[in-house]
Amino acid sequence: MPTLLDALTARGFVHDATPGLAGRLTQGPITGYVGFDPTADSLHVGNLVPVMGLAWLQRFGGTPIILVGGGTGLVGDPSGKRAERPMLAVEQIDHNVRRIRGQLEQFLSFQGANAARLRDNADWLRPLRLLDFLRDVGKHFTLNYMLQKDAVKSRMETGISYTELSYMLVQAYDFWHLWKTEHCELQMGGSDQWGNITAGTELIGRRESASAHGLVFPLLTNAAGGKFGKSEGDNVWLDPAKTSPYRFYQFWLNSDDRDVERLLRFFTFLELEEIAALLSAQAGDPGKRVAQRRLAQDLTARVHGAATAESVVRASGLLFGGLALAEAGPEVFEVLATEVPTVTLPRTEVIGLGIVDALVRVELAASRGEARRGLAQKGFSLNGQPLTDPDRLLGAADILAGGYLMLQKGKRNYALIKLS
Repeated sequence: MPTLLDALTARGFVHDATPGLAGRLTQGPITGYVGFDPTADSLHVGNLVPVMGLAWLQRFGGTPIILVGGGTGLVGDPSGKRAERPMLAVEQIDHNVRRIRGQLEQFLSFQGANAARLRDNADWLRPLRLLDFLRDVGKHFTLNYMLQKDAVKSRMETGISYTELSYMLVQAYDFWHLWKTEHCELQMGGSDQWGNITAGTELIGRRESASAHGLVFPLLTNAAGGKFGKSEGDNVWLDPAKTSPYRFYQFWLNSDDRDVERLLRFFTFLELEEIAALLSAQAGDPGKRVAQRRLAQDLTARVHGAATAESVVRASGLLFGGLALAEAGPEVFEVLATEVPTVTLPRTEVIGLGIVDALVRVELAASRGEARRGLAQKGFSLNGQPLTDPDRLLGAADILAGGYLMLQKGKRNYALIKLS
């Protein structure tokens, strides 16, 4: 029977693993954890790699532990950082923990025999006494051992504070604590966490004479060599207030053809044979972007819900073809209203409003004169229909989905009028 390690390897998830993990997984399900430090009040798509690792662990009968770093967040992880992270106030960290907790609960089942567990390391780290920590943890690590870790070596020229240097030991303590209290034998994370994870296996081995295991995932980059998870220089967040569901969908839909296979393997539960079929269809007609569409709809539904995903897909169809305006309901226009310029006007003001004035009100034209010139050149449309008559008035028959009108300039400039 294939194991968790076999499945993750086949999908390209495994960057490195401790030597004993393969043998341990042949013995049965395992309890494993991933830590998330609350440096922001939302996760972003780059965080989804370890989240999916936990989800696969659960699918293979293991028990996933989500460890939110209400304690480690006070220290700051130096891994992959050229300078020390700014210190956050305890109140801010606690706020971030609450927000992240809700997002993580969307990906794992908290029911059944191997229900996911949610833990906050503030529960055991904040009450920890310094002298106890130094005696119980610090004595097991030499300075030479710590200086060999990449996260420390990379900062030796610019400098690393004692606070950051100690992060490795604090995370090792987390692993030991979860081993002791939850029988957790596995820690997973990005490849930049290898040094921290193996410090944990080392501590468990020295304090308990027991085995523990680590597995790290590759750090994703896109086909252009840039950091995965950014759109126009900004993180793509799971929080809809930071990245709207529509923009979230478009991020995946716009994936490079060279990246889409890897993204399907990493971020969906589709069987590898189904992914191969999607890629075959994609190769036959690249313009339809069937692989990207499946990826985008799958991820949007999981993060924002199936109903929101459906509205987003239909809204995208309105802007880029494939869906008639008359078929769209109010929920679709609500999505569009967050993405295109929208002006809210009383119904009594809209009925009988001249099209020239309407184009100026929604700022598709800078002046009445510009609106008239554009109409003469057939440069504007209303609800998908070209406009030519500058004396045309808006009427009740123009209203879509009970309260919207869509105006358009050229092929890509849209605006909505929303009736109040």
